[in-house]
Order: sequence, then C-alpha cells, then structure tokens
Amino acid sequence: MNRQAQAAVLFLLGASLLHAATTDLYLRYVKQGLRPLVLVAGAVLIAAAVATAWYERKRTRTQKQREADQDARHDADQDSGKDAHAHADADAHAHREPRVSWLLVLPLFALILVAPPALGSYSATRTGTALQEPLAYPSLPAADPLRLSVVDYAGRAVYDRGRTLHGRSVQLTGFLALDRDGTPYLVRMALNCCAADAQPVKVALTGRIPPVLQPDTWLQITGTYTPRRAKDPVNGGPIPFIEVTEAKPVAEPTDPYDESWNN
Repeated sequence: MNRQAQAAVLFLLGASLLHAATTDLYLRYVKQGLRPLVLVAGAVLIAAAVATAWYERKRTRTQKQREADQDARHDADQDSGKDAHAHADADAHAHREPRVSWLLVLPLFALILVAPPALGSYSATRTGTALQEPLAYPSLPAADPLRLSVVDYAGRAVYDRGRTLHGRSVQLTGFLALDRDGTPYLVRMALNCCAADAQPVKVALTGRIPPVLQPDTWLQITGTYTPRRAKDPVNGGPIPFIEVTEAKPVAEPTDPYDESWNN
C-alpha cells in the first residue's frame, strides 16, 4: 500500500466519520454528547489525507527530477546508466509494502456499507443489570402518564423504594428481553461513552403483559409502581417490577441507548 493509497483510505475513513456525525448513525457507536469529537476526528483525517497526497506528489516530482538529472550526467557512460537503473529497481523492491496491508481496508468498507444494529436482548440476557443508586431524585412533573426512562424508574423503584412513584401512572419505553425462565424484561442499554461499554438496566413486567412476546420488540409500557423485586440471574443485582396496564409496540428510537445513567 503506497502513500497515495494510504491517503485514499484516510480520506474515506474521515468522510465516513463526517457522514456518521451529520446523520444519526453515530448514535450506534457513541453517546450523543460526543458528536463534536466525531466531527473533529473526521475533519482531521481528511486534512491528513490531503497533506499525505500533497507530500507524496511533491516527493514524486522531486525524485523524477533527480533521476532525470542523473541520467543526463551519466548519458555518456552506458554501463553506469545501467547500474543506476538496476540500483533504482533494487530500491523499489526493497521498499515494497506487503499486500496483506490492504486487509486494513475491510473494516472501512464495513463501516461504510453496514450499519450495525444496537445491542439488544442477546446482550441484555447475558449481562447483569448495571443499575446504580442515583445521586439525587429530582422532583417529577405532574404529567399523566409520567414519562420516565427505564434507568430513572428502576433507580427510584429500588433505591428510593418508589416513594416518588406511588399513585402515579408511569410510561416507559424499551426493548423486550426474555430471561431463561421466560420472565419478560423491559430493557434499555446504558452507556458511559460508547457502545463498547453499554450495560443493561432491566425492569421486570407483570400485570397485563402481551400474550405474544418477541425479544427485541420495542414497547411503550404504561403501568404503576409495585414493590415487587427480583434478583438478576447473572449478577444478583436488583430488578424492580412494574404493574403493566397497557403495552403497545413502537418503532425503535433514533437513540436506542439510555444516557441518563451518568447524569
């Protein structure tokens, strides 16, 4: 892979990052607040590609001029000219890069052509709940139903014992996961910075549960707080329940991850 090819790969990678950051694709990889950094990274890679191409073009021109001057000086000596060309050929062979380096392009094409799905029920049922005790419990609006994130509901239900949830109709949105014993969970993957560190927060469902449950289906659940709890079979962490009064399928949100975990 020569420098011109390296510049092309850098340019394509930078353009891919800019495309992801100017659309919602970047939300599959990092949290929303990191969008400026993705834009900057894409711009830097494109600038590096342009600089690499310019430098290589300048170097090629200089090298051709030097070879032309050498040929002119040694034009009278045919044998010396042959030796110079042989030496140049040997140099070219000595600095030839291995073809296996082109395999570096494969992840780039995967990034451009394939948008990975968000983490779902497969990861959720094999990872223990990552529920953490909130630093505070802000006052809730007087909306009916009260829209909460899965993380917020779970934190209030477990660590505040539902004190702010009693007598309220609550609405949660998440994807469905089924435990090994068939227990249905409403799940949202919470992350620190990127999808690589995403961990599930689970709320178990009871009450008027849909008769047909398909893992990874996104549901909007309306229900009420119940003190019932369970232990996560993976890590023994607390999983609160919600008494479901209504459940309906919804489209996957633009940002499938829950970022309120660290807020």
